[in-house]
Amino acid sequence: MRLDLYLKHSRLVKRRSVAKELCDAGRVELNRKVAKSSALPKSGDILVIRFLRHTKTVEVLDIPSGQAPRKAVAALYRIIGDEPNDLLDGVK
Repeated sequence: MRLDLYLKHSRLVKRRSVAKELCDAGRVELNRKVAKSSALPKSGDILVIRFLRHTKTVEVLDIPSGQAPRKAVAALYRIIGDEPNDLLDGVK
């Protein structure tokens, strides 16, 4: 499964288009390397997603075969870190 689809199906990002934009902007890392939206994550990989207000680090636990039910989403990844971001410092 593509990285942008994984981000959407795991509900880390609301829409696939937003996931693709994050990847295209270089704000998603897969195992310490900037990842394209077409990258293929696998179990055990570490994802770092830099949103505007925070940076989320997760470990991929499972890859769904399709849209995961809401209750099963928690089994897809494990949050390692969630830190505030200072990307908006100086922006009014």
